[in-house]
Order: sequence, then C-alpha cells, then structure tokens
Amino acid sequence: MKTVLLAGGKGTRLWPLSRELMPKQFVRFLDDESLFQKTVERALLFSKPNEIFVVTNREYRFRVLDDLREAGVEIPEDNILLEPVGKNTLPAIVWAALKIEEKFGPSIVAVLPSDHLIETGEAYETAFKNAERLAERFLVTFGIKPTRPHTGYGYIKPGERIEEDGRLLGYRVDEFKEKPVLETAKRYVESGYYWNSGMFAFSTSLFLEEVEKHAPEILEAFESSSSIEEAYEKAPEISIDYGVMEKTDKAAVVPLNVKWSDLGSFDAIYEVLEKDDDGNAIRIRGKNGYHIGVNSKNNLIMTERLTATVGVSDLVIVDTGDALLVAHRGETQKVKEVYKALKEMNDERAIVHRTAYRPWGSYTVLEEGDRYKTKRLTVLPGKRLSVQMHYHRSEHWVVVRGTARVLVGDKELLLRPGESTFIPAGVKHRLENPGKVVLEVIETQIGEYLGEDDIVRFQDDFGRG
Repeated sequence: MKTVLLAGGKGTRLWPLSRELMPKQFVRFLDDESLFQKTVERALLFSKPNEIFVVTNREYRFRVLDDLREAGVEIPEDNILLEPVGKNTLPAIVWAALKIEEKFGPSIVAVLPSDHLIETGEAYETAFKNAERLAERFLVTFGIKPTRPHTGYGYIKPGERIEEDGRLLGYRVDEFKEKPVLETAKRYVESGYYWNSGMFAFSTSLFLEEVEKHAPEILEAFESSSSIEEAYEKAPEISIDYGVMEKTDKAAVVPLNVKWSDLGSFDAIYEVLEKDDDGNAIRIRGKNGYHIGVNSKNNLIMTERLTATVGVSDLVIVDTGDALLVAHRGETQKVKEVYKALKEMNDERAIVHRTAYRPWGSYTVLEEGDRYKTKRLTVLPGKRLSVQMHYHRSEHWVVVRGTARVLVGDKELLLRPGESTFIPAGVKHRLENPGKVVLEVIETQIGEYLGEDDIVRFQDDFGRG
C-alpha cells in the first residue's frame, strides 16, 4: 500500500500556538514529536519509505525535510509534492495519485491528514487491512465510533453491510452529514452514525475514474497544463468530500474503533491532555515555563513562562512569548477570527512565531525597538546561510556557542565563543557552521528598516531567490 500524507493548512484555528508558517502538524505541543512525525510512523506500518508521498505547501518544504531527518526516515525528495497554492484536498490528492501511477503504476493508496492524533494498535491495523481489501471496488473512508455527541465533526450514515467470507469489512455509505447542532448530533450517535475521520483508501485507477465522472475539471487542469503552477491556477478549490465522496455511488466506510481527534481547536486539545486533580490540563513549553494555580479549575494552560492563575475556571490560556490568548472553553472555534483580524492588520504574528525556522536552522527574536532588533541565530552543523546583502540595516554578530565561519565582503573569518564581527549595510556576507555542534550567534540589527524582506541573495544552498 502506498501512502499520501496531506501536510498543508494555515494554522488558523490554534493561533497563537500555530501560525501560517508553522501549522499544527509541525508544532510540538503534546510531546517532543510533531503530529507530522507521528503520521509518518503510522504510514510506515503499511508502506516503505519510498512509497510515502507528502503533499505540502512550498513554504513548508524544509519543515517537512527537517522532521523526516529528525525521525530518521528517508523519503525520496521527489515524493514531496510542493503546492504553489492551497486548493483544498481534492487537487492535492489527484496530483499525488497521478504521481504514484507515474512512478509505480496503478496502486492501492491510503490518504492520511498529518495533523490528527490517532491511537494505533490491532484495531487500527485491522481497519486498514479491511480497507485494502475493499479499495479496488470502493472509495473507502474511515468512520470513528463516536464517544459522545460532537458538533465539530461531520458524520457518516452506514448502509448495507459489506462482508467477505462471512466477516464484516465495512458498510456502503448511505449518506454524509455536515457538522450538526447538538440535538442532531445526539440523534446521529444514537442511530449508529460514525464521525468522518478525513482518512481514505482506494485504488488510484478507481479514484481517478470517479474524479473524471464527478469533478472532471480537476483532471482536465492537470492533463492540459505544462506546469504544476498552471494546473493549480486552473483547478477549482474543492475538497474530496464535496468533489467526489458525496457524489459517488462507490463510497464505503470502514469502522475505526480507536481514540482519535483532529485537534481542530483548543477544546479538542484539552480533551486529549492529562488533567491534574483540579481538572487543569497544563502544558509547559521551554525551560522557564511554570504554572501556579490557586482555586483554578478545568483550565487549559499552555505557557513558556511563569503563569499564575487565581480563582478562574474553564479558560484556555496560551502564552507563546510574543502573543497571549485567553478564551472560554467552548468558544475556541472562534480563534480563527483573531487570525483573520491580524491578517487584515498585516501583523506578522499571524504568520510567524518569535522563533522562525529556516532550512539552515532557526532564529528567535529576543527584543526589538524602533531602529534595532536582537535575534538568536541557531545554525545546524554543516549548514550555512545564503550569501546576502541588506540595504537598510547593519548587523553585529557575537558567537556564544560553536564555531562560525563568516564571510564579510572579501574577508573570511573564523569566530569562536566571545568573538564578534560587524557587517555594514550594503556589504555581502554569509554565516556558516563548519563544526559538528550547533552554532549559536547573537545578532543585533540596526537600521531604518528591519523587515525580513530586506534581503538580496546572491548564492543559496536551498534554491531560494
């Protein structure tokens, strides 16, 4: 079985924990492993590394590569499909199916969102084996047995049983239902409906046949285009559910009786985290984080600094250093409205954290003022920044850990901890880590404009212009 991992998204529903350039599948908010890495582990249950394909945003390319490297999984880089723009799930899955057929011929494929939390084990593996048996005849989706009425999930009404040698494999889908109001959700649960997990399995040949029948404009966009940019410009924005699954007469649902959450809100995160004796779910980030609670109950608190709560209940408090969210539990679906407002204000905190990840490592903004900004640069062993120049700012670098090879104009320097150099505005420069330990540099920028777009690259190891 081949596997397609969907790794797009914009990080709108879990702001400020996730951002546009750091959607939730890459955020380490449950443990030291990202949701993307956990999904890769599940994919390896049924697929070899060269049989795993990732569809993601171009901006996330190096995030994907870094997570794979850290997990010790080598996926061919041409298996990482970089969308020029997000067009929802159907164009992404069609592109992946076409690539899989091009590389392997007609194949059985599992499609997994990379931002869900799923319990694996015998029930999980059995469900996917059942789906594999059905995939030549049906477009299979996986139905989660509800634990309670939930208004945040779509539902699937099962129909005729599908059996093999007297053993139940799944059901024909009778009907897909949109996210319901609470009373309707109660009725669905009582009637044996399933939650729609957003996971699929099918043969590429059957899937593309059904796309041709129900959403021909998608296939036409790919077949008539000479580049992926042109294909995505032509393709409509549509989900696999609306475009195919709700229209086909070949939809089947395989029950998946495991713990599952799409972690689509802070309420969902509260549900899956362990609670203390007062019902508080506490997640500490960073070495300075700590929580003291006095008469505080049933709160979700995620912080990277000392946070004290007194006499508060049923709140979500998320502190990321550069932003603070306080919301009532039960209202967190509206967090995306905060993201929308920030985008309208052109506030970069909608897009990036105080710590931003780059293919060479990361930088963290420590302090900034009207004409200055101080950062901590972390450069991975063997990596280097581009040869670059800034028009509006000068930079002062101080090495605090590791060894730096620095190019300033025509001069090359080797700097050790405590040593520094100055880069005037308009001078070409490069920072490199030639060593075997992480390089940390404190950078102070001074100038009339300190935006990240004040950069001219002359040479770059990562193909950035």
